[in-house]
Amino acid sequence: MSLLIASNIQKNPKYLELVHRRNTVGWTLSAIVCVLYFGFTLMIAYAPGVLTQPIASDSVIPQGMLIGLGVILASCATTGIYVYLANKTFDPIIEEIVREASK
Repeated sequence: MSLLIASNIQKNPKYLELVHRRNTVGWTLSAIVCVLYFGFTLMIAYAPGVLTQPIASDSVIPQGMLIGLGVILASCATTGIYVYLANKTFDPIIEEIVREASK
């Protein structure tokens, strides 16, 4: 890509909007994951009794196991959300910006 095309892309208002939207989505999803992981860690430190309770009276599986699994699945879900948004929303905008800059 030539410097002229790169310069045209960086000046494009659609590019600036795209960068803003991607950053907003990325930081929001990152914050969600951080809150989940740090929240789980704080539960281990300050509420271990909640995590060690069995899920049922006759079960040997503690609630902490399910909560930890939920944290991992939520992390996977946030990754999936970002990939979906990147493929369906961001990529078409990127293609349009590059097409406009190449003219």
